[in-house]
Amino acid sequence: MTDVTNPTLGSILDSFRRTEDRVQDGVEDRFVAEALERNKREGLVLAVKARWIALAVIGILIFLLNRTWDQLYYEALLILFGLIGWAQMRFGRVGKSRIELLLMFCDLALMTFTLLVPNPLNPEEGPLALQYSYGGFIFFFVLLAGGTLSYSWRTIVAMGTWTAGLWMLGLLAMVLQPVRYPELSARFQEAFADWPDVLEHLDPTAFGVSTRIQEAVVFFIVAAILALGVRRASHLVVQQAALERERANLARYFSPNVVEQLAHNDQSLREVRAQKVAVLFVDIVGFTAYSEGRDATAIITTLRDFHAMMEAEVFRHEGTLDKYLGDGLMATFGTPIAGDTDASNALCCARAMLRAGEAWNKARMMRGEVPVKISFGLHYGDAVLGDIGGTRLEFAVIGSTVNVASRLESMTRAHEVPLIASDDLVTRVHAEMSCPPDDLSGLEKCPAQPVRGLTRPIDLWMLKAMGTA
Repeated sequence: MTDVTNPTLGSILDSFRRTEDRVQDGVEDRFVAEALERNKREGLVLAVKARWIALAVIGILIFLLNRTWDQLYYEALLILFGLIGWAQMRFGRVGKSRIELLLMFCDLALMTFTLLVPNPLNPEEGPLALQYSYGGFIFFFVLLAGGTLSYSWRTIVAMGTWTAGLWMLGLLAMVLQPVRYPELSARFQEAFADWPDVLEHLDPTAFGVSTRIQEAVVFFIVAAILALGVRRASHLVVQQAALERERANLARYFSPNVVEQLAHNDQSLREVRAQKVAVLFVDIVGFTAYSEGRDATAIITTLRDFHAMMEAEVFRHEGTLDKYLGDGLMATFGTPIAGDTDASNALCCARAMLRAGEAWNKARMMRGEVPVKISFGLHYGDAVLGDIGGTRLEFAVIGSTVNVASRLESMTRAHEVPLIASDDLVTRVHAEMSCPPDDLSGLEKCPAQPVRGLTRPIDLWMLKAMGTA
């Protein structure tokens, strides 16, 4: 006797259990990659829009606070920052991108140049150290804030490192320049000789080296902290994408409500257990003969229509799609979580499949196509659920109940009925008291029948009304 198992479903369940482990190990797939790409693209668009808004606000402030022609120089620089943002949105992508890194470096270099190099349109000259008195370093934080929306945590660390480095290189270049207006510095030193701390802050030729170093260090620390936040957010995106992928895969086999139960179930599915289940087998009668002489495309189309129709009913009745069997399928009710109406769900599902098959055949005949007959076998009893296998674990539903349901479906040919159900299933349906009377109508109890694989005959119920399905 060969038990029917389900390696495909087992892979999905085992994969679902190990999702978080795989995410922590950095394992990615197409689903996760698409989520990251989508997150990156949304972040880039949001960052560039935020940049453009910030640049517009700064441009308006410059115009309102300094209504002089030399401010056009800074307005032009703002346009350059806007163009760099557009280029970042144009060339940004997930993973390493040299173009994106180059654009980010250009961003930081342009900001450093803007803050340290005097405005060439300004006719008034002064000590170079005055460039630091304007407090322009805070604008680096605008770039950093935008970067957290679209860059990876490693890139945020690089941004902090490059900014600190460029700021220190700029300071070194400024210090090495010839001193402008030494007499101005001498006058301040004379005036504030008794207040050295005041002189350090007010001397227009003093570069405030300690303050510049503090700015660079604080910026790097803030960048590192934000990088941790970005890394955590990226991890959550990957984890959520992986879980959504597993949920989508599970939805191919389980009804939506069962998927929800699995997603929130803390009990391990790997635990081997025995429980009562209802098993349904459905098959197209004489499909081999039907396929002879027909176009391959028409055959596949028929199978796809049939499987889609049957699958919809399985999920609608809270069943589990165990596997496709060529021109048929196996469904279980009460797996992986047993319910109070599993047998009723199985019988109602079979009757709904029969009605769907009748409607399908009517549509086929209207198109001039040959109707097909569908047969069902149902049984309710004990089954063993759990993982089997060696290096590759597979979730399986095994036991005599599965095999009996398959044998009952095969017996429909000899008895010329569309459906045979075991007395165990029908008895359980009556005990559950949830099956509509219409789904029980037409079933007739037959004398005990021998079933291949069983040592003694069992009572059966047959649906005598044949119909076209």
